[in-house]
Amino acid sequence: MSDEVLRDLARRAGVAVEWQDYAGNSHVVSPPVLRRVLAALGLPADTGRELSASRRELSKRSSLADLPPLVTAVAGRPTRLDVGGNESQPAELVLERGETRQISLLPARGRLRIPAIAEIGYHRLRVEDREIVLAVSPARCRSIEDVVPDARLWGVAAQLYGLTHPGDVGIGDLGGAADLSRVAGQKGADAVALSPMHALYAADPEHFGPYAPSSRLFLNPLHAAPELVFGKAAYGDVLAQVPGAEPGPSNGLIDWPAASATKYAVLRRLFDNFLDSAEWDGPLGADFARFRANRGPLLYEHACFEALHAARMPKAEWRNWPLDLRDPRGAAVAFFAESQAEEVLFHQFLQWIADRSVEAAQLTARQSGMRIGLIGDLAVGMDPGGSHAWSRQSDILLGLTIGAPPDLLNPAGQNWGLTSFSPRAMEENGFAPFLATLRAAMRHVGGIRVDHAMGLARLWLIPEGADPADGAYLNYPVVDLLRLLALESVRHNVVVIGEDLGTVPEGFHDMLEQGGIHGMRVLWFERDGQAGFVPPRGWGSSAVAMTSTHDLPTVAGWWKGSDIDVRHEHGRLGEGVNPEEVRAQRDKDRPLLWHAFVRENVTEGPVPSPEETDRVVDAAVRFIAKTEVPLSLIPLEDFMGQEDQPNLPGTVTEHPNWRRRLQVPASDILLDETVARRVEAIAAERPRQ
Repeated sequence: MSDEVLRDLARRAGVAVEWQDYAGNSHVVSPPVLRRVLAALGLPADTGRELSASRRELSKRSSLADLPPLVTAVAGRPTRLDVGGNESQPAELVLERGETRQISLLPARGRLRIPAIAEIGYHRLRVEDREIVLAVSPARCRSIEDVVPDARLWGVAAQLYGLTHPGDVGIGDLGGAADLSRVAGQKGADAVALSPMHALYAADPEHFGPYAPSSRLFLNPLHAAPELVFGKAAYGDVLAQVPGAEPGPSNGLIDWPAASATKYAVLRRLFDNFLDSAEWDGPLGADFARFRANRGPLLYEHACFEALHAARMPKAEWRNWPLDLRDPRGAAVAFFAESQAEEVLFHQFLQWIADRSVEAAQLTARQSGMRIGLIGDLAVGMDPGGSHAWSRQSDILLGLTIGAPPDLLNPAGQNWGLTSFSPRAMEENGFAPFLATLRAAMRHVGGIRVDHAMGLARLWLIPEGADPADGAYLNYPVVDLLRLLALESVRHNVVVIGEDLGTVPEGFHDMLEQGGIHGMRVLWFERDGQAGFVPPRGWGSSAVAMTSTHDLPTVAGWWKGSDIDVRHEHGRLGEGVNPEEVRAQRDKDRPLLWHAFVRENVTEGPVPSPEETDRVVDAAVRFIAKTEVPLSLIPLEDFMGQEDQPNLPGTVTEHPNWRRRLQVPASDILLDETVARRVEAIAAERPRQ
């Protein structure tokens, strides 16, 4: 078995056998890595016989019987099928609304082609003895310009867990998001972008990183705001019944284990009261029943996982459970679920409360005048030991984790410890896992931010146990994924933002723009070589502009240079990088940024000292506001002039990532004199039309 035959199989499966690093150096993926990636794709190649069988598996489709269960198309455009044909083929099209049409598949350059269909939706195409779904998408996602033509909107970005409000029990929740949205909307904001709300692990409160979810199909109950569902009075009665429900003085950091225990105790008491109350047979009980029915098997399986995880071994992932419990549809799991029916119901209840909390917070945002409202965040993957991986094992690239190859700041590469969908499994299952994830992300919000949007085109995948550099890029069916994203975006009236920072495949920015997906522009990256910072008019007109993100320095932290100190302390400056050289470069960069501010008339006077951060933050907010992009998003940390960033990439417990708790109630943040000045400045530059 030659390596060239192996590489040929890998190429046909969408695995890149070579890659270039940040310096332009070429690298060849080793045969062992290729075999591990192919095995996760269901294409074993350890022996000559396996390799031959896998090659046959990838043979090009030649008949209608080989069509996948779902084919995507764009409204008003013919669609070529990956099926050979030189003669027309009669077919029947059943539109989603029920109308039936007789059509013909016509040959074009040796392939059959579906004629243009004007109506978007999930239609059924019947040809010979096959029936497939024909997903006809609009040409573009719903954009901010669709919401407000010639838009120049502004909004706030917030770490949900860090918001505070009465009754939050020590962890920010959607009640705080509602409070923030109400005030922000009244001041002219049109959006509040939140950190991910995905489900983590109820039984493992030390697993609190929002970008490492157990499942992206469901929500973190710790962010539920029961008062938005049951009312403040009823929730207040429950709080009074649970010791410690009113958190004491805060040191500015969330104690996730303690606060989680208290919040779940409150939610448990609420559940017990609900079962015994008249509400169980009233409107709320009926709504809960509809929610369980509508969310179906996925919700039930997630609830079973949570109950099992708590009962068996909270610190052990499911691949180390007894063999019979690893099968979500096996007899052992069914017996457990029947014997613990109330516990499973409790976890379904938690999801209902969380779901209705998002709905209520979005309603508050819209009633405050916001045209977009909440913008949710869709993480790039999920924990391989979590709920989704257990309940839908065939969806997942088990044995591989997502990361990034070596670059200047991370010379060893990165391993994020997450996994994602198998592209082959997605296509074979009619993209069901991808669609379920999109629909979950788009429930009750006005926008979503797709984390590491490059994952729609390719992911860097690392065999478990290998170094991050020993990985390979795997291509995804980006055309199909973008079409489905556009279709779901329009159906849900949700705008889409793609995080397109870092190493981006060639042409990917153009694909996002053509698909109506707004990219991201961040102050620190808008540089004009050594000449300085790009003026606002050079930021383009289709992206979303931000001063910073959760992974990057705040404006005050960058100006002061405290971000350099923190990265040096934790070994995150890069291998062999001298911190004094980094500080010297920052000394050169400060005047460049200040002069860019002065040129745009957002400030004046000499360059402030590194300790004088207030005027710099004021100027940065106004600078972002002057861009021509449709939406400017300012993180709360920058509105408040804070130095510390929410997350320091490359660290886990050695830095207080995802733990910073704001000391000001969410309802009062924008009313602070300094913050209000910045809010008024951006609102004046981008007035609501």
